Amino acid sequence: MPEFNNLNWNHSDVYTYQEKITLKIPSYELLYDMMERLLAVQLANQQASVLVVGAGGGQELMTLGERHPDWLFTGVDPSAKMLDVAQKRVNLSGMELQVELVEGEVDQLDQRYTAATCMLVLHFLDMEKKRLLLKNIADRLEVGAPLFIASINGDSRSQAFEWQMQAWKRHMLANSIPEQEWERFKGSIGETTHPIPSSEMEDLIEGAGFMNVTRFFSAYLIDGWFAIKGGDNDKR
Repeated sequence: MPEFNNLNWNHSDVYTYQEKITLKIPSYELLYDMMERLLAVQLANQQASVLVVGAGGGQELMTLGERHPDWLFTGVDPSAKMLDVAQKRVNLSGMELQVELVEGEVDQLDQRYTAATCMLVLHFLDMEKKRLLLKNIADRLEVGAPLFIASINGDSRSQAFEWQMQAWKRHMLANSIPEQEWERFKGSIGETTHPIPSSEMEDLIEGAGFMNVTRFFSAYLIDGWFAIKGGDNDKR
């Protein structure tokens, strides 16, 4: 689950990720709490298998695994150090038998899952890579499986985007995030961070084979979405 700045995900700085991310994103823990409650509605009375895309850091695994000890999780992330953070949290929580962590990409997996999450990942990819990742996730989900996404969205050329950025800066600085770190994040927009307008995000999710696309969370420029994997005959 990458952080939104120019951090090298194989640098030792990743070990401060969890400490800082809660200061940067308003209602960070609420985002994951809402994700879990909506997912629990979708998977009621199921012994679920959940694909966690961008599992480094481990927040999804902690939120879902501790509340659903009968669910199984496959977490995938290309960063070994971020996965190390997740593994330590899994071990401390005693969830080793529930969780398999894979260093790599989604297209390496050959299992089918009853749900997937992709939290704070998609904005790091350009449009073609966003499309490919969503397609790879869809190909590994059963029909009717829910997908949860959180990403930075918006038209970076608009005045509204700038207003949100200014307010977000005030939030971070008030939470003792150094201004230099904020400036790195701001400079990443369009370089390593690729937000798209919410309307395009909805079209992107539908185009990957999902339906009932719904936004369930919004904090400054971060939106949370969920959708359902459709079948071949479903209209989107």
